[in-house]
Amino acid sequence: MPSARRNMFAKILLSAASLLLAHLLRFLCSLMQFLPGFKNYLPSPAKEQILCHRPRGLQCISPLVQSVEETPEPIPAKIKGHIPKWINGNLLRNGPGKFEFGNDKFNHWFDGMALLHQFQVAQGRVSYRSRFLQSSSYVRNRQQSRIVASEFGTLAMPDPCQSLFGRFLSRFEPLKPSDNSNVNYVLYKGDYYVSNETVFMHKVDPETLETKEKVDWSKFIAVNGATAHPHYEADGTTYNMGNSYGKHGSSYNIIRVPPQESGHGDTLEGAKVLCSIPPMDRAKPSYYHSFGMTENYIIFIEQPLRMNLLKIITSKLRGKAIFDGISWEPQHNTYFHVVNKHTGQVLPGPWCSKPFVTFHQINAFEERGCVVLDLCCQDEGTSLALYTLQNMRRSGEGLDQVYASIPRAFPRRFVLPLDLDSDTPVGKNLNPLPYSQAKAVKGADGKVWCTHENLHPEGFEKVGGLEFPQINYRGYNGRRYRYFYGCGFGHLVGDSLIKVDVETKNFKIWKEEGSYPSEPVFVPVPNATAEDSGVILSVVVSPTENQSAFLLVLDAETFRELGRAEVGVPMPYGFHGIFSAH
Repeated sequence: MPSARRNMFAKILLSAASLLLAHLLRFLCSLMQFLPGFKNYLPSPAKEQILCHRPRGLQCISPLVQSVEETPEPIPAKIKGHIPKWINGNLLRNGPGKFEFGNDKFNHWFDGMALLHQFQVAQGRVSYRSRFLQSSSYVRNRQQSRIVASEFGTLAMPDPCQSLFGRFLSRFEPLKPSDNSNVNYVLYKGDYYVSNETVFMHKVDPETLETKEKVDWSKFIAVNGATAHPHYEADGTTYNMGNSYGKHGSSYNIIRVPPQESGHGDTLEGAKVLCSIPPMDRAKPSYYHSFGMTENYIIFIEQPLRMNLLKIITSKLRGKAIFDGISWEPQHNTYFHVVNKHTGQVLPGPWCSKPFVTFHQINAFEERGCVVLDLCCQDEGTSLALYTLQNMRRSGEGLDQVYASIPRAFPRRFVLPLDLDSDTPVGKNLNPLPYSQAKAVKGADGKVWCTHENLHPEGFEKVGGLEFPQINYRGYNGRRYRYFYGCGFGHLVGDSLIKVDVETKNFKIWKEEGSYPSEPVFVPVPNATAEDSGVILSVVVSPTENQSAFLLVLDAETFRELGRAEVGVPMPYGFHGIFSAH
């Protein structure tokens, strides 16, 4: 066949194949309407995305996610600049600090054994100490010099000393929740606990960091865990959320723990489930890390980051880690649930928005019949699976590619109108607040569709988004406020500190090359009258050899450095903490 005729024949075949493919895709899209779940296998439609800053040549941070030794006896810090003498108390921090036992290595950043840190500040001086939490997981792993207890991203292997049949049978044993409480410090009845998100917490001594007592939530109320981000009232009442799993599936539970009172014990006695909320899909409840609270309401965000209970229950049998059972399902919307925290009544709503994921709420308050809810939001729910230790220890182009694949979190405001009934107009923006551009529009189906307002200016993506938000909690949680603080994420971990003005949307930034600051903690000056009268405390670490970790003290108003306290021991990058005033 002549060359010209062959080329013409090839073009005809290519055109026919393209036409056939187009018809096939159209047919599959039509079929999708009749086969539930089929659309999960088709590519998602194109959608508007935030253009994120894509830096190249990121510094390797592998030293920040390596095992370190504990420092149980306090060591003095070297002061540079000025530490205000009115600061008197302990900055308590929590996070992973050991990532292997024997030849066994953890897979995920969240799996590392809890290392508790204390920076004691008094009279302008600072000392540092750290201790490993003596959890059952830590003690058993250390005794057997291998990973015995499964964690979020690591499945513990059967005992190699068992027979082949014994190792096979161990696959059928139920997966036990870890008590590696490595996420945060929390307060109940004036006592200090460390917590993750399982059914176990540990009471600790905030002065010595000694592990005192292991506490099981299920011994007090019918829940299978609780978040590491409770909310507190001035009288010591604590609110939290936890899931429960039963024969009818799962439930989201609002928990109330009373303050210390005569007649109640000093752990969780007197705790009660205020109300239970059924998930959209009881077999696949939403994963959540925190929630919002105003003067009168609890706000729970049910997001399409879902836990497949069957997969999680059978993870050991399937040889998979727990996080294999968590999936991002953007075909579903995000829903807001509002609960009266005095009566336990769930308000009818419902309020919904396009799919997003939030791990940390900033603040929430009530105004003119609405709840205003400020959150750090990601448009994709894929970040949990990307924080493996292998990814975090990469360097060069591989590290740049991992960072480019991780969704950024941005601060956003939602306004939820509460006064809804059958007479509420359809198609009208129900947000009455003149200072907010957020929208809330009731649809013909009765749902109120909420569109967020950005709490940041244009160009904010260059700081990498913002996470680990904090406010002047004691003075402004649940109230209208003006400032919040957080970490800019120009890397896989925080690489800057940011102060945001929610009224002007302007921001101030602290950044130092090669330094990685932790979650900022606000400490108010005594008898303060202004919202930002105080200091920001942050623990700053570096992967650079011979560069000391230090406690950074910033003036919260100007965001300028007042001083730092350098500590000459290796310190990994951690998660959360609190300031305990003396």
